[in-house]
This record gives sequence, C-alpha cells and structure tokens, in this order.
Amino acid sequence: MNIHEYQGKEILASYGVRVQRGFVASTPEEAVEAYQKIVELTQSKFAVVKSQIHAGGRGKGKIVGTEQRGVQLAKSADDIQTIATNLLGNVLVTHQTGDEGKVVNKILVAEDVYYPGAQEPKEYYISILLDRGSKCNVIMASTEGGMDIEEVAEHSPEKIIKEWIDPTVGLQPFQARKVAFGLGLSGAALKEMVSFITSLYKAYEDSDSAMFEINPVLRTSDDKILAVDAKVDLDDNALYRHKDLAALRDKSEEDPMEVEASESDLNYVKLDGNVGCMVNGAGLAMATMDIIKLYGGEPANFLDVGGGANAQTVEAGFRIILKDPNVKAIFVNIFGGIVRCDRVANGIVEAYKTIGEIPVPIVVRLQGTNAEEGAKIINDSGLKVFSAVKLKEAAELVQKVLA
Repeated sequence: MNIHEYQGKEILASYGVRVQRGFVASTPEEAVEAYQKIVELTQSKFAVVKSQIHAGGRGKGKIVGTEQRGVQLAKSADDIQTIATNLLGNVLVTHQTGDEGKVVNKILVAEDVYYPGAQEPKEYYISILLDRGSKCNVIMASTEGGMDIEEVAEHSPEKIIKEWIDPTVGLQPFQARKVAFGLGLSGAALKEMVSFITSLYKAYEDSDSAMFEINPVLRTSDDKILAVDAKVDLDDNALYRHKDLAALRDKSEEDPMEVEASESDLNYVKLDGNVGCMVNGAGLAMATMDIIKLYGGEPANFLDVGGGANAQTVEAGFRIILKDPNVKAIFVNIFGGIVRCDRVANGIVEAYKTIGEIPVPIVVRLQGTNAEEGAKIINDSGLKVFSAVKLKEAAELVQKVLA
C-alpha cells in the first residue's frame, strides 16, 4: 500500500529520522496557515509547496493546460495562496502518472532546507527493500541523489552501493558506517548519516514495509542529514498488524475498480486487454493470462477470487469485470480444490440471473472436485455460457467467441 510523502515522513519522524518539516493542506486557506507555521519555525520567508499524489516526478510534472509544476518555491503568503489555488483540485501529469494524470487533493507546505551555509548542500539516494534472491533486506545508496535510480543503474552502476542485511540478525553498526563511508562522508556528516540509516532501518522493519525510498537525502550546508522526500510502500499482507498504518490508505489515489474489488476480498488488477479473467489462485491466474496471450488475446485484468469462491464473490467479480468497457469476453477458470466446481457453477448461474443480461460471452473451465457436475449445471442453464474441459480448449473457445 502506497502512502503520501507527508504520511511517510510522519512515520520516519516517529523513529527519530530527521525530515524536512512541513504541514499538509487541502485548501488555499489551510496552505496559508501552514506557511505561517513554517515562517515561525524557520524564521525564513521561503517555503516549498509539494503536490501530494502517489507518483514520482512531481517536480518536473505539470498541471494540465498550464506550465505550473507540481513542486514550487514560495516567498510570501501571497505566493502560497496563488500556488495552492493553481494546484489543488487540478490534474498533475508526471512521467509516472501517464497522460491521465492524478488530481491533487492535498499539498505539503514544507521548510526550505537548501539554506546558505559553510558549504554547498549535497543530495544522496537511499532506499531499503527486500532482495528476494538473497532472502535479505538490502540498503541501496548513491551519491547521485535527486536522479531516477534506474538512470544511475544504467549509466553509472558503480555509483550504487548495496549492503545486504540478514533479517534474523538485523542491521549492524558497522554496516551503517560502511554505507556512510561509501558515500564519501566524514566528520559530523558521517555521524549524522549513520544515525539516519540506523533509524531508517528501524522504521522499515517495525512498520513491515515493502520499501522505503528517500530521494533525495540531503546533507545540508551545516552537515545535517535529513529526508527531503519519502516514498513508502507498506506490505499489504502485514497491515492487519498495523491498524494505524492501514488507516493511512487514500482510496482516491487508487483505481476505483481495484478499491471495489478489495472491499469484496477480491484481488484485482486492471490491464489493457479485452478478455476479462476470473480465476481462483494467483498462479492459475497468471497461467490463464499467459494462455490467453498465446492464443492471440489480451487479458483485461488479473482477478483472483480465492479459494472460497461463492455466489457473492462470483457476482462481485462479474460486476467489476463488466465495468471495463474494453471487455469483450470473460474467461472463468476454476480449479476445484478447496472450493467445489458445482458450487462455483451455481454461483455463476445465480450471478448471471442477479446481474441480468450480461452483454459479453462467458467461457467457463472447471476442473477438480465435482467438475462434471459443475459443467452439467453450466450446460443446462440455457445461458450464454460456454463450458470447456482443457485449458487449450478454453483458450481456443475464447478466441472463437471474440471473432
């Protein structure tokens, strides 16, 4: 589960990570109030206004139809009022949002941390994530902060530092020092970075996160180390242990169909094809999408109804799939292990009757427990539903009904 920058920074700050201070606002008036708080804190008239959307590239992104950037510097309350008015409620397009962009519902008014001092500020990149290959967490760091790490990896891979952490042992002090030394730090900045990495890793572990990405991490002109940005991806599978973090979910940033699916305990991801898929089990769902493509089709979604599929979940699945106007056929592929095939077949028939006339053909493949009984129910239903036994046969039938 992705969360906003300001929410990520709140988590980091609670673990002692130094962050760029700021206040969130959802109206121009709140933005002005936030700016006044920043002025009191910093004794500076400079503040940074940051659009809060679940996407990167905000600084280079633009509000649709304007030259307004997603991140801007303000020097007065009037500036804040104008910038907030231009951003809030409007669509910001970045390289990560696609052409449709995202609506800016909140902004973060933050302190300007690039203040003058003894030396030039310096930006770094630091992230923590799970390396499945080594079964360890890995700290990735680079002196090339502010850039996309993909570009650094492609053009300057030698500038990426990696330190693997055994999760059964945890981060050791020498490892934090190793990363800090690798970034070329010394003196007060080195000590600050060691403390920063240690606290960051603690926050990552305790929150059961899938990824922390801080880009940039800033060494200020007076050798302080702080997080200027915070991209936090929380592990969905661990949210039951963190009710407070689960409450940070912003459904307005998610695909409405994926939100509806999650509320029905369905795993749904929208794709760009024309064949709607309803399958039980993630592995079978992936295989189903593969064979659809193999026979010339394009899957319109990933939809796993789980092992306890019943009439209610099947109906919910149909309703969600049918909201996609690109869907021209539906492929239901069920392996009856925990769930009986006849139960699923009855669920399909009941869902069909409840929803009413379904405008696209449905191909159903049932295998496993009570598969024959399930196929008979489908075939005797008199509905616009076609049954198949083999996966190949089902994929060919999908292409036939699409023709």
